[in-house]
Amino acid sequence: MIKPLTKLIGALSSNTRPGAIAHAVSCGILLGFIPKDNLLWYILFVFFLFLNIQRGAYVLCILLGAALTVFLDPVFDSVGYSILTLENMRTTYVHFLNVPFVAFTKLNNTVVMGSLACGLIAYIPFYALGRLFVWAWRKYLAEKIRRLKITAVIKNIPLVEKIAGMIGE
Repeated sequence: MIKPLTKLIGALSSNTRPGAIAHAVSCGILLGFIPKDNLLWYILFVFFLFLNIQRGAYVLCILLGAALTVFLDPVFDSVGYSILTLENMRTTYVHFLNVPFVAFTKLNNTVVMGSLACGLIAYIPFYALGRLFVWAWRKYLAEKIRRLKITAVIKNIPLVEKIAGMIGE
C-alpha cells in the first residue's frame, strides 16, 4: 500500500504527464465501482495495466472507488435495472449471454451493469478532476507543503526517510 502512494507522490511532483495520472484516476474509479467477483473486473484490471497510466494513482483510486461503492450500490442497482429491462435490448442481451464465458462477466446482474454504466459516465468528470488536481498540486500545493514545519518533522521519521528514498529512485 505504501509503494503505490510513494509512486503517486513522486509522479505528482515529477514530469509525469498529467493525462497519465488523470487517466489512472478515471480507470481506477471505474474499476473500483465494479464488484470484484466477476470476470469483467479481472479483464478490465489487466487491460488497464497495459495502458500508459500512472500505476500508483490507479491502485489508490481502485481502493477509493471501492470505498465509494458502499454508498452508491443502491444507485448502481437502479441504473442497472433500468438498463437491463429495456425492451428493445432484450434479444441482444439473450444472444450476448449465450456466448461462452460472457456469463462469467455477470453483466446480467443489475449492480454490475449499473456500476459499469455509472463508471463509464463518471470517467470524463474524474479525468477532468484528476488533471485539475495535478495542475493545482504542481502550481500551488507542492511548494506550500514542502515549506510547512510539520513536513520537516515528518521527514525525520525513519519510515518516511525510507519512503522518500523510494521516491527518489
